[in-house]
Amino acid sequence: MNLVSGRDVQTTLAGYVQQRRKVLKWSRAALAERSTVPAPTIKKFETTGQISLRQFLLLWQCVDDLQRVQSLAQGREQKPLPQTLDEVLAQ
Repeated sequence: MNLVSGRDVQTTLAGYVQQRRKVLKWSRAALAERSTVPAPTIKKFETTGQISLRQFLLLWQCVDDLQRVQSLAQGREQKPLPQTLDEVLAQ
């Protein structure tokens, strides 16, 4: 059983990119210029969480370290997620 949905992750990532953009004091147009992702696509991402992986990575490299994303898939053993309610309660 997983309590985090793909939609939750999309929303969190979009919120993070938006927050970093604002900390950097960049408008969507400024981020669009730096990333090559069109400003309307950035707006859609920030409001819906929907974007292509390629465009997400272009945005991320402008606001954060791209190696942080890459490290998610590099040989880290993850503890298996609980599959039953009993497993959740045991933790």
